[in-house]
Amino acid sequence: MAFDIEMIKKVYAEMPAKVEAARKSIGRPLTLSEKILFAHLHADQPLSGFERGKTYVDFAPDRVAMQDATAQMALLQFMQAGRPKVAVPSTVHCDHLITAKVEAKLDLQVANTESKEVYDFLASVSNKYGIGFWKPGAGIIHQVVLENYAFPGGMMIGTDSHTVNAGGLGMIAIGVGGADACDVMAGLPWELKWPKLIGIKLTGKLNGWTAPKDVILKVAGILTVKGGTGAIVEYFGEGATSMSCTGKGTICNMGAEIGATTSTFGYDESMSRYLKATGREEVAKMADGIAAYLNADPEVYADPAKYFDEVIEINLNELEPHLNGPFTPDLATPISKMKEAAAANGWPTKIEVGLIGSCTNSSYEDISRAVSLAKQVKAKGLTLNSEFTITPGSEQVRFTVERDGFLDEFNQIGAKVFANACGPCIGMWDRVGAEKKEKNTIVHSFNRNFAKRADGNPNTFAFVGSPELVTALAIAGDLNFNPLTDTLTNDKGEQVKLDAPSGFELPVKGFAVDDPGYQAPAADGSGVTVVVANDSKRLQLLAPFAPWEGTDLKGLKLLIKAKGKCTTDHISMAGPWLKFRGHLDNISNNMLIGAVNYFNEKTDSVKNQLTGEYGPVPATQRAYKAAGVGSIVVGDENYGEGSSREHAAMEPRFLGVRAILVKSFARIHETNLKKQGMLALTFAEKSDYDKIQEDDSIDIIGLTDFTPGKPLTMVFTHADGSKDSIQVNHTYNQQQIEWFKAGAALNIIRRQVAG
Repeated sequence: MAFDIEMIKKVYAEMPAKVEAARKSIGRPLTLSEKILFAHLHADQPLSGFERGKTYVDFAPDRVAMQDATAQMALLQFMQAGRPKVAVPSTVHCDHLITAKVEAKLDLQVANTESKEVYDFLASVSNKYGIGFWKPGAGIIHQVVLENYAFPGGMMIGTDSHTVNAGGLGMIAIGVGGADACDVMAGLPWELKWPKLIGIKLTGKLNGWTAPKDVILKVAGILTVKGGTGAIVEYFGEGATSMSCTGKGTICNMGAEIGATTSTFGYDESMSRYLKATGREEVAKMADGIAAYLNADPEVYADPAKYFDEVIEINLNELEPHLNGPFTPDLATPISKMKEAAAANGWPTKIEVGLIGSCTNSSYEDISRAVSLAKQVKAKGLTLNSEFTITPGSEQVRFTVERDGFLDEFNQIGAKVFANACGPCIGMWDRVGAEKKEKNTIVHSFNRNFAKRADGNPNTFAFVGSPELVTALAIAGDLNFNPLTDTLTNDKGEQVKLDAPSGFELPVKGFAVDDPGYQAPAADGSGVTVVVANDSKRLQLLAPFAPWEGTDLKGLKLLIKAKGKCTTDHISMAGPWLKFRGHLDNISNNMLIGAVNYFNEKTDSVKNQLTGEYGPVPATQRAYKAAGVGSIVVGDENYGEGSSREHAAMEPRFLGVRAILVKSFARIHETNLKKQGMLALTFAEKSDYDKIQEDDSIDIIGLTDFTPGKPLTMVFTHADGSKDSIQVNHTYNQQQIEWFKAGAALNIIRRQVAG
């Protein structure tokens, strides 16, 4: 069925005139990204030729999507806003709190028992405020959104960094923190710096072992984990139109791993086919009617260098399957070079587990191509040489692949099917033996592979590949195996070669499902009561953060100087901590426990300047808070990359950290810090990072004249009495400065709604 059809009709009815006005105003052809952005300017935002990467612009997104881990904090914040109902269509998806351990049915039963309090809370809040609720087991948020809500030319935000998956259906879909979602659900404009534009021209056509996943793995190797920061990546060319809609979704999904604001594709036949296959014929018909506005102007694709800030060209005819990793999603290795790379780096080559699925690669096409290889195990007398798991993306996909016999094929080779949930991809994997922290290798079709990400073991070397390549490697059990050229020994001692994978873009018999897992909200939620127990360990109502004192901040302590990569996983781990995502006090006990302390090369061990003793980061910060002492955190490049989780900003704020000073920020995390009333600052001279000492006392000067574009000064007084005074930069505009002064953006929202 097509949800929110009247909203989509309105977007399509208004889009041509808005695009024409924008084209006339700036006097040149427009990219697809620009058309969607201009068509979603907030009513109070004047039309202008906004400067890419510099101008803050207010938008009016069409919808909001939230997964259960981040929805808890987003909705706890929304409850403070004072609105009776959300202002735009919104949904909650229960996909993060299900631990993958035994198999789908049993794991789901355990989750429904363990997290009943949270699910009941989310269901009741959704019911009260007009939010669609997708129950545990319904599927992974991004797959469910693609199947039900995404539409070409739309704009959505979601409280998960992989919201960008909806770009596979031609949307501008952007991952945000819960405070941003709260703004939009409260009917306020949503602010974003006008993005830069990266164009990626795809020529040729995927063939043989190469899959859409290999496109983004190649791009990640080119652009690195921060090469897309502040930019929208727009794909085009014959290679783009020859690809399936869900394949496009895979590429857009992993755009989060290059730091991109989002990624998108122009509307084409594959999107039309997908809309029709998922019961949205009416949307496809409307999109067909304005197809020219759902693609860039022809002049753009004819001469892309004139319209994009950067252009990359990839020939799909020549693209080779890739494996990216370990420990970072941008270390790209063509499969033909893996044997050489593994030997040079000492990577363990025995593959312990192969895992396919996740929000990135769990479509019908993905599973059908993987099962074409699973069938060859029996047919060619082979044996599965690694553990092998499958995570379907939605109940609709799971039901359909079971009907078509695919799950039975996987079962016959000894594979394990997990619940329709995120599972191992986000650390919700109760992997036997992981606690031993043994050095080992896994391969998966997920998106991220940071240390400890999947199983909590820092010595698990995780490599990212397509579902079909992961399946082949699981059959071989060897990282050195290249299915394009190598053979395997079967039960007769013969050398046999795997045939290239094949599959179906869409199910021949159509999609089917008994119960998709959707619960519609009450038409009138005024009588619905949302209950949070005072003694709950999982949920905690929020108290407003205190406003700024009106003075410069002096006598702050250094909490930690983080060394190297510090993602939101390092700042606020997932895995077993997910259960506390609705309880700010409890989850704050994981604050920065994964960050490496520059001064002792240890994690979760920092010096308490009040006692001189070393202890856990959260406990040390709680001691500072109890003593009324503020602190700062210092970090390296691209601080806060990875997941959109705003807990990584809320925990330091809650425990009394006043500023985060780094060489550079990941986009979402910087915004989250600003929303929570934190100071997000960067070194004017990156080498000043080296001046900061363990026992420093710190002053932040210039806050009484906090102004857009004007640097602040930080004075570091060292233990020997010497001082270093450095300049620090910020990207706050006037509205964001008001957030800081008020103590948080939510404090301003509350006043506006009440007034």
